[in-house]
Amino acid sequence: MSSNVEAVFSIEPSQHPVAAAERARLLENPAFGRVFSDHMATIRYTEGKGWHDARIAARGPFECDPAMQVFHYAQEIFEGMKAYRLPDGGGALFRPDANARRFRNSARRLAMPELPEALFLESVRELVRLDREWIPTVQGGSLYLRPFMMATEVALGVKPAAEYLYCVTACPVGAYFKGSNPAVTIWVSDNYTRAAPGGTGEAKCGGNYAASLLAQAEASREGCDQVVFLDAVERRWVEELGGMNVFFVFDDGSLQTPPLTGTILPGITRESLIVLARDMGLTVREEPYSIDQWQADARSGRLREAFACGTAAVVTPIGTVKGHKHNFTIGDGGAGNLTMRLKNALVDLQQGRAADPHGWMDRLF
Repeated sequence: MSSNVEAVFSIEPSQHPVAAAERARLLENPAFGRVFSDHMATIRYTEGKGWHDARIAARGPFECDPAMQVFHYAQEIFEGMKAYRLPDGGGALFRPDANARRFRNSARRLAMPELPEALFLESVRELVRLDREWIPTVQGGSLYLRPFMMATEVALGVKPAAEYLYCVTACPVGAYFKGSNPAVTIWVSDNYTRAAPGGTGEAKCGGNYAASLLAQAEASREGCDQVVFLDAVERRWVEELGGMNVFFVFDDGSLQTPPLTGTILPGITRESLIVLARDMGLTVREEPYSIDQWQADARSGRLREAFACGTAAVVTPIGTVKGHKHNFTIGDGGAGNLTMRLKNALVDLQQGRAADPHGWMDRLF
């Protein structure tokens, strides 16, 4: 869909921002997705008019009609990205251009108007600049950004909507997984699948996550932290976790991750780790890997480590895998050396402690 672009944001600072002392208290140990910054960015889209009314204003509720199409036909997409505090007190985004591209791809798959990448980037940059004091300074902290778009046309009829709202909110976050064990336990879902060929698996839309919740609840009942999904056709090939991509580390030092075939979200953290691993001289294969082979390789010792990755959780070691047909431990069940080496390389780059040879950091101030 083509549209005209009104790329200048109206900035309307909040008249009632959180007091500095209260903000400092909230930033000491922020729970993921529970505390939000003072402002949000919004842009509206109307068929025939295009993108308009771009503004950054005080964060607040929307007024929603019960017949808004998002409630009935699930035209909704989102992104997840972070802003980091740098050692000199500045702030930067990590690969926001990649999020902008993926947001456009998701919109295309959901028959929604594609937000121009320049407008996406301006929205997140201006919001972070305005709410810069909300970027945590605690170790491992960051400002998580949630750009999203939803259909707002008030009409009941199965068709692409004619009106949309794009919004970005921000929340300070610490570690995604809490607990003393650095490695997670995952549950193999053999009753449910996340996505099928031709579906919306490679789009970042709410429906994919809604489809994962029942399986995640099953994993929790079984004492597991996360669920891993198999392919929808053969129920054999490992695809991804409920909200993260997965990597395998073998005894020869090589890595493997499932290929992007349309059913897996093309994670930006996933792609970044592939580049960093190859920079280290490691071999990385993007090839199918079966759940039975995963179990066999873990038991034989051929597989030394496994980890999940994503924007929210960064890099998370996988220690144990359980299921109705599978039960095995990877290595000693803890965090592997190569897993932590890759995690540290990524985090050091994101937080400005390491060189940025690929130009991934977008400094804002």
